[in-house]
Amino acid sequence: MPSVRRQVAALTAVLALSVTGGAVISPAFADPRATEKTPTATGYGGAVSTVDPDASAAAIEVLRKGGNAADAAVAAAATLGVTEPYSAGIGGGGYFVFYDAKTGGVGTIDGRETAPAAMPHDAFIDPATITPANPAGSPYRFTPELVTSGVSVGVPGTPATWQRALKRWGTLSLGDALKPAIQVADRGFVVDDTFRQQTLDNKLRFEAFP
Repeated sequence: MPSVRRQVAALTAVLALSVTGGAVISPAFADPRATEKTPTATGYGGAVSTVDPDASAAAIEVLRKGGNAADAAVAAAATLGVTEPYSAGIGGGGYFVFYDAKTGGVGTIDGRETAPAAMPHDAFIDPATITPANPAGSPYRFTPELVTSGVSVGVPGTPATWQRALKRWGTLSLGDALKPAIQVADRGFVVDDTFRQQTLDNKLRFEAFP
């Protein structure tokens, strides 16, 4: 079995990357100073970073068992779909970026959601609001009708993205890559304050499904 070090040292995968940035302008009088970077940890054999301990642990376990970075990225992303359902999961989409340090090549998969092929142009208009005085009608309320119902749901791209990434760069099947996430879902996980608050914030949406 190939060592984790050989596989991961050459490969880095980043899943569902979404960056929002703004330019920061330094004052003209600022004195640029060289910053000495001091590593807080060093190691070999690869590294994993996610927003959730269970997702990171899932990816690390995949690497320890001989999987590569693509395998670990899918395992981590799938686990995030369990522990971070408000920002990740199989019902959405994202991007998969894969870098091969040996060749310098970069591969990407665009797995963002798309509108259903049969979606009409007036899908967001409530037919009950169309009258002679208002022939164009009025849109549904954003919450909970549009944001919660199937009207505004795009076709998910995440499952196909994972499967394609594993076929192109990974060593695991999709079923095997999903096992860590399934285990977390079966045993349960600790809900943090953010998860609790997000659940409370979505109370109105949940009430639409008594």
